[in-house]
Amino acid sequence: MTAGVVSALGRSLRAKNGRLIEDVIQTDALLNPGNSGGALADADGRVVGINTAVAGIGLGLAVPMNATTNRIIYALLHDGRVRRAYLGLVTAPAPLTPAWSSRTGQTTALQVAEVVDGSPAALSGLHRGDMVLAVDGRPLGDAGSLQRLLLDDAIGHRVEITVLRNGALVDVVAEPVELVD
Repeated sequence: MTAGVVSALGRSLRAKNGRLIEDVIQTDALLNPGNSGGALADADGRVVGINTAVAGIGLGLAVPMNATTNRIIYALLHDGRVRRAYLGLVTAPAPLTPAWSSRTGQTTALQVAEVVDGSPAALSGLHRGDMVLAVDGRPLGDAGSLQRLLLDDAIGHRVEITVLRNGALVDVVAEPVELVD
């Protein structure tokens, strides 16, 4: 277990396989290559994250403890592995204009920065610059909100994605596949 000062929340981390891990905790807890996976604790000894990566000298990143993390821990304990759904999108939170905020009730959306060629997102017709507002009617907005929906139960099931494109609302249908390394 490690303890450290949290210096930022909501950071992003690019994994070695190129996948973006969003909503991570930046800390000065001492981490060394090979000892990731340990608990990051707060001053009261509560586990607040799982140490994930060394991001530089005196800089570590941890995945926060949340419903997704708990679901992953459960899958590891019961199945020995975690299955994740994959769309092939790289997104970042972006503000909506006041007009669209009042129309949708959302202040932010996920702007598509990249669509991986041949991915379910590309096959569904998603484009760079699209503003993803909702998946299956569930509003999105923060960086981790899309990842929280892409767990094992989404694999092979069609999802309706509502995007704002060129001033119009557009619905596209994608079928996530299993993420493989």
